[in-house]
Amino acid sequence: MRIGLTYDLRSEYLAAGYTEDETAEFDREETIDAIDAALQRLGHATDRVGNARQLVERLAAGRRWDLVFNIAEGMIGIGREAQIPALLDAYGIPYTFSDPLVMSLTLHKGMTKRVMRDAGVPTCDFAVVEHPDDIAQVRFGPPYFVKPVAEGTGKGVSPKSIVRRRKELPEACRLLLETYRQPVLVERFLPGREFTTAVIGTGRQAEVIGTMEVLLLADAEQQVYSYHNKENFEALVHYRLVQPADDPLVADIEDIALRAWRVLGCRDAGRLDLRCDKRGRPQFIEVNPLAGLHPEHSDLPIICGLVGVSFERLIARIVASAEQRVLPLKPRPDPCA
Repeated sequence: MRIGLTYDLRSEYLAAGYTEDETAEFDREETIDAIDAALQRLGHATDRVGNARQLVERLAAGRRWDLVFNIAEGMIGIGREAQIPALLDAYGIPYTFSDPLVMSLTLHKGMTKRVMRDAGVPTCDFAVVEHPDDIAQVRFGPPYFVKPVAEGTGKGVSPKSIVRRRKELPEACRLLLETYRQPVLVERFLPGREFTTAVIGTGRQAEVIGTMEVLLLADAEQQVYSYHNKENFEALVHYRLVQPADDPLVADIEDIALRAWRVLGCRDAGRLDLRCDKRGRPQFIEVNPLAGLHPEHSDLPIICGLVGVSFERLIARIVASAEQRVLPLKPRPDPCA
């Protein structure tokens, strides 16, 4: 197949004047190189397209592909991860990973938890604070965990995210509201074990590939899987593969993860984060339907490596799942012609 690659290259945004924090979720050259090389080894012809604006230019020039391998995070707005999927839908071009609805929904952690709660998927108490006055609507007591409602890669998460007194909650929310200019998710703090589960496939064909426990080492920021810990994981974090046969809790974790994946309608591959409450019961935290794909540093490839799935095999399975949505293209009239 002819496969286009869409992505946000971190170095391009840094050169344009964006900050390290603003570009934290974007990909490095080695990630694009690894995906491109894997696709070519699998027999595909690749075309590096780039970000949303570069995609618009290519589409306007008449370029088309059998499939687009999309890992673009987007820069602006709550629907930024949905921008390229929406463009490709408009042109009838299939692509990897989830559709615009899922991308927009899951980027908003509060909306996602509402869906989980309504679907009966266990998730801890939470509230969304859009204005300081909303804090009065937080109906549960401390300790709390606060973070931006629509960021990834641990942005906005630090030891200060744990708020142990009610009187400290307004200031914690104010700082996040001012810094990230978006609502704040206030959750009941979960003090237990933390896990991330990898899923490959879509709908009934989706399956759990593996689960790893996130263990913070002595020099890490404790009790939080923060941006600092993620960026320096080699020295601060130990990832331990856990399996249902060895730990009965893992069976519950993987069942919750797979239920959440299917309820949300996520596609192809991704990962879900869960953490246990004070009674040891796993709770859904969030889902990443556009998981990082750095072959050595990203959680999804790390889990695959722990269970013996090579990076090339992971890419092949993502393409195979997306390929089921590739239909023979029929000539259609251009309404703008």
